[in-house]
Parts: sequence; structure tokens; C-alpha cells
Amino acid sequence: MFRHNRRLQFEAKPEKPDPVYARKLQELIGGAFGEMTVTMQYLFQGWNCRMPGKYKDLIMDIATEEIGHVEMLATMVARLLEGAPSTAVTKMATADPVVGAVLGGMDPQQAIVAGGGPLPADSNGYPWNGRYIVASGNLLADFHANVAAEAHGRLQTARLYHMTDDRGVKDMLKFNLARDTLHQNLWLKAIEELRTDGLEDVVVPDALFDEEHAEHAETIWDLSDGAEAQAGGWASGPQPDGRHQFAYLLNPEPLGDLAMAPPPDPKLYDTYDGSMGEPKSPALGTEVGPMGKLKDKLT
Repeated sequence: MFRHNRRLQFEAKPEKPDPVYARKLQELIGGAFGEMTVTMQYLFQGWNCRMPGKYKDLIMDIATEEIGHVEMLATMVARLLEGAPSTAVTKMATADPVVGAVLGGMDPQQAIVAGGGPLPADSNGYPWNGRYIVASGNLLADFHANVAAEAHGRLQTARLYHMTDDRGVKDMLKFNLARDTLHQNLWLKAIEELRTDGLEDVVVPDALFDEEHAEHAETIWDLSDGAEAQAGGWASGPQPDGRHQFAYLLNPEPLGDLAMAPPPDPKLYDTYDGSMGEPKSPALGTEVGPMGKLKDKLT
């Protein structure tokens, strides 16, 4: 159950309308690292958490707060769009042909589709996508993803902070920055407690160590133009999981065969000179067995 409070978590009142900035602010709503993403990411992590207690409650607390952040930003965008598209701010921003071509004022869909309101989309008008979210059911993997999501969100908020002189907008962004700071630290602390509680190991999942090619879990391959990575603490010594050692491999040689796809099925019409012989399997997407034979006869 969710209960809505009509008051915003923090104030969202710009000093004046600014449809150009409203378009930019859409990134914090519907971008890949926007508030809609972390809202749905945390909600699905919470709903998918199979363990009642402090971890599930933490996830749901932050998830529910993020819904309020979407509301704050949506309200701010609507207020920045007040009177658009014929505001003086837009006219000034688009007076220069080059600037006008780049900015284009407000997103036309904000007026045409949303009636002067915010969209579930990023700053280019691309719709928010559920594939942005990470909710695996493994808390250690998910919490690491949450730290990254909050870091990217805070980074974009910081960039947007320097793109406006509006004190009302900046005041709200200062609040958002502070909450992103807290949330990063909450997820980092939760990762620590998962390990303390013995629920997860450093490597996800804590399984198949005997089956994996263990000799390849230790060496960093020197594959870039420069070998200074070997000066890092990750080039030697014990790894964080306590099971492996770090090593640095200079001038590594490939272990596999030549990279070459098999002979193509003639029905795919790939360019082929016959040098690798005839294909051994039907074309991708074709069927074998009784059904395949039946379809071949019918076609």
C-alpha cells in the first residue's frame, strides 16, 4: 500500500519560468539514471526481496522516497513551463540561430502531448525504459548497482546545478544532491552489513569456485598501450574475496583459435568462397526434426 501526501518532500518553486531549462531537467526524471529509474529499481528490488527485516525495509524506504523525488521534479518542470512557449526567456535563448538550433527551446512534446507539463522521458524526449533498472534478487549485486545509480544521478544533478542561475531551482537541487549523497552511503553501508551478516561473499554469486578456471581469476592482462596499471594495488597481493591472489601478465598471448564464424547456410545468402567447406547446420531460426521436414515440404 502507498499513501500520497499532497505536500512535496522539499519545495520546488522556480523564480521564473524557463522552458529551456525544463527540457534539461527532464533528464533527472526519465533519463537512464533519473528518478524514475531508481524509483522502479528500488521498488522491484524490494518486492523481489525474499527476506523480511532491515534490508527489505531499507529498500522500500528509499524506493518510496524516490517516488516523491519524481513528483518534485515533475512539479518543478511544470512550473518552469508556465506560459511557454512564448516566454521572454525562451525568446532570448533562441535568438541566436546557433543556440536556437541546439536548444530548440522547450521539448515540443511537453506542450503537444503533456499540455505544458513534464514527460516520462529524458532531455531528448526519449521515453523512459524499464530496461534501465537492475533488480536481480541478489542483494549484493543490486546494492552495488544502486551505488552506481546514485553516483550517476548525483553527477548529472551537479552538472545541471551549474546550468541555471535560478535560486529556486538551485535550492531544490541542493536538497536532491544531499539525498543522493545519503543514499550512496546507505547502500555502501548495507553492502558492509551484508558481509558482516554472512549473507553474501565479495564475489557474486559465492559459488562455482571449484568449477571456474581458477588460474584465470588472478591475472590482469596487459592489453592497453601502457603498463602503468601494474603500479596499482590490484597487480599483486591478496584479492578482496580472500580466495585469490592478484597477478599482472605482461604481453599475454591469446588462448583461443582464430575468430571465424562457421560456413554459412546457403539460404542466408552470405558472401562465401567455400574455403571452409559446407555448412553443418541449418540456418539460424530454421527448425530441425519432424516439424522442420514438414515445413520444408510445404515450402
